[in-house]
Amino acid sequence: MKFPWHLYLMAATYIGAGIMHFAKPKMYQRILPSYLPGHKLLVLFSGMFEIVLGFAICFTATKNMALYLIIIMLVFFLPVHIHMLYNKKAGMGIPKWVLIWRIPLQFALMLWAFSYLKY
Repeated sequence: MKFPWHLYLMAATYIGAGIMHFAKPKMYQRILPSYLPGHKLLVLFSGMFEIVLGFAICFTATKNMALYLIIIMLVFFLPVHIHMLYNKKAGMGIPKWVLIWRIPLQFALMLWAFSYLKY
């Protein structure tokens, strides 16, 4: 089955984001809330998870499962975005309006993933 080009764009987005977890792990560790243990392991695991799910949405047999897992992953990432908004160090000097905008963006990404379940 051939999927629309924008599903492959989504795949590339998650694969690229996952690769960045390995290229810049300290940046990702810095944004994690202190109450989460094992920042290094969490960053590497989430990066690998994003890469695997990015590839998995490209195949009919794994697409729907991967999309559901992407939605769940994005829910788990919400506390990180909220933490970045309220913690100056985690916010990395990013303008507050951008940090605020990222929260509804998470929901838009969830909706984007959900929209491909019909294909």
